[in-house]
Amino acid sequence: MHPAFSVVFFTTATGAGYGLLALLGVLGGLQVISPDFWLGLIGMGLALGLIVAGLLSSTGHLGRPERAWRAFSQWRSSWLSREGVASVITFIPAGLFGIGWVFLGRTGGWVAIAGLLASIGAVVTVCTTGMIYASLKPIAQWHSRFTLPGYLIFSAMTGSVLLNALLQGFALGSKTVLATCILVTLLGWGWKLATWRYNDRLEIATTANTATGLAGGSVRSLEWPHTEENYLLKEMGFRIARKHSTRLRQITQGLAFALPVLLLAATFALPRPFAAALSLLAAIVQFAGMLVERWLFFAEAKHTVTLYYGR
Repeated sequence: MHPAFSVVFFTTATGAGYGLLALLGVLGGLQVISPDFWLGLIGMGLALGLIVAGLLSSTGHLGRPERAWRAFSQWRSSWLSREGVASVITFIPAGLFGIGWVFLGRTGGWVAIAGLLASIGAVVTVCTTGMIYASLKPIAQWHSRFTLPGYLIFSAMTGSVLLNALLQGFALGSKTVLATCILVTLLGWGWKLATWRYNDRLEIATTANTATGLAGGSVRSLEWPHTEENYLLKEMGFRIARKHSTRLRQITQGLAFALPVLLLAATFALPRPFAAALSLLAAIVQFAGMLVERWLFFAEAKHTVTLYYGR
């Protein structure tokens, strides 16, 4: 599949934003985090800012972005529409939670309920995003048991690392939060390796023979449908060289997983100014690594429509 940067940024930014929002809602609602004005303002601003930036970016690959609102009407059958509905609904409790925390200086009572509802909405929205791809049977690399859990794990991973950077910056960091970030990042690393291993060994049963019903023979095209590249080949038939795929996988492992784990582990033995700096650097590096990971997620996927073109 052709990896449009708008979609790559959308899945990365909203995943991190919803992950951070879910954690702020739960920890703030349970009053694990004190209702500090600047922490609430920057934390909620960062979470909602990433979500809004990602959602706006997602319209960049549409032929008619001004008609994006029509996607909301197909929620009965479309995961894309359900994602849009869930994202809008989540803004309601998230906004109430942010108002209660930032402007009223409280995270208990109705503010806590709003925070917990915002967390639930964030998780539901990430699930709908994952199901957009997991439900596509023509793309075997996505239609697997690894896709939906991967979206949830990566959202929790990037969100927790962002939360740790915020807490370290406000001198509220703890070893428990640090250890959790490292464990979730290691979980994401292992899940990504398992996903790649599954996709590399994947045997797609659909061939030109089975597609035409001539399973007993050997079907080949006598003449290509087009003499030059068309929309389907550009979008669905995008191919990446194996050497480039290998290099990008190495970059993904280094930036998204290995380096953040090392930076976070180093903060255990460092005083606050250095711990905060390394925590912020870990969040930035991981976000860059997840952009590469999302690019590969699209680039390595193969749509069965390419069988029509002999690929």
